[in-house]
Amino acid sequence: MFGKMKIDLQNQLQEIRDAGLYKQERIIASSQGARIQVQSGQKVLNFCANNYLGLSGHPRVVAAAQKAMEQWGFGLSSVRFICGTQEIHKTLEAKVSQFLGTEDTILYAACFDANGGVFEPFFDKDCAIITDELNHASIIDGIRLAKAQRAIYKHCDMTDLENKLQEFAAAKYRIIATDGVFSMDGDIAPLQKICNLADKYDALVMVDDCHATGFMGKRGRGITEHCDVMGRVDLITTTFGKALGGASGGCVSGRKELIEFLRQKSRPYLFSNSLAPAITGATLAVLDMLSESTVLRDKLEENTTYFREKISGLGFDIKPGIHPIVAVMLYDEKKAHQMAERLLAEDIYVIGFSYPVVPRGLARIRVQISAAHEKADLDKLLQAFALVGREMQIIK
Repeated sequence: MFGKMKIDLQNQLQEIRDAGLYKQERIIASSQGARIQVQSGQKVLNFCANNYLGLSGHPRVVAAAQKAMEQWGFGLSSVRFICGTQEIHKTLEAKVSQFLGTEDTILYAACFDANGGVFEPFFDKDCAIITDELNHASIIDGIRLAKAQRAIYKHCDMTDLENKLQEFAAAKYRIIATDGVFSMDGDIAPLQKICNLADKYDALVMVDDCHATGFMGKRGRGITEHCDVMGRVDLITTTFGKALGGASGGCVSGRKELIEFLRQKSRPYLFSNSLAPAITGATLAVLDMLSESTVLRDKLEENTTYFREKISGLGFDIKPGIHPIVAVMLYDEKKAHQMAERLLAEDIYVIGFSYPVVPRGLARIRVQISAAHEKADLDKLLQAFALVGREMQIIK
């Protein structure tokens, strides 16, 4: 059977290559950071990692991970409810809850697992899950695991959301699920309006905060602080694999009874190994750092504002906003990948995004700014964009 399947796969892979959609993995030969080395030995400026606060290789974070391994070991070889719960797990859950302003928190191996395990325990066929059309793949997959009725509302369209809430008014439970920040465009969900509709139609609210925790909001508490809805969102899922150190791990944080029920029923939690001590200890150190000072999130905000103003001034079409995800729109799939390769030759590491990661015809280069970038780094990025953009006749 595989012989036939092999030919089919080879043909489909070639079609992907011919369409300019093949995703080639570049190999990094250094630790993650604002400046990295690729396998060829070339040293480049990195503008496509989720390393928003520059903490992926921070000495204090690395030291905390090493200390945690020395004290707690490399791994647990178990799930939480058997013999996989250490004191540091409970300490981190309490610290995340304090940081986000929630009642309780449950840890997962990744936020993909958190989103995969947060819906199915609560929502059966007599319930309804109402989800933004541009939600992350992990939210989509998590919703598919539930038996609940599903409705998709147009992206950030509150009229359509209200219509869906009215349509499912008879459901036993209703929940609105949304990304806080949408990772391809960097736009922000209108959480004030979403929470107001949830109050009006007696619905729960779930927010994926992966691209906001640690740096959005005046104290870096995430999108609920930025949108002034702390305490109004029932379930927050987020990751430790982006701004909070960049390794892996995630959590669900929210109402006490909801979190307690997830401990009893959430399959990715019950049947996955406990979060590694190194990640747990390092994340604790990160939360301490972010609670002591807002210097990193303030610098990130300054860097983001500077780059957004300057790249627009060059004539590039970018998605508007304030987030350090800056989508430079090219619309043409091949052009996006060609430009990314050309920028690499100028020592700028970015990636072209195309279908199926984004809809057809909406190809772009997604630039991600970090607090680890200096103004000189941003200026070099802008110079490279100007040079390549003119060469490829994208700008004048």
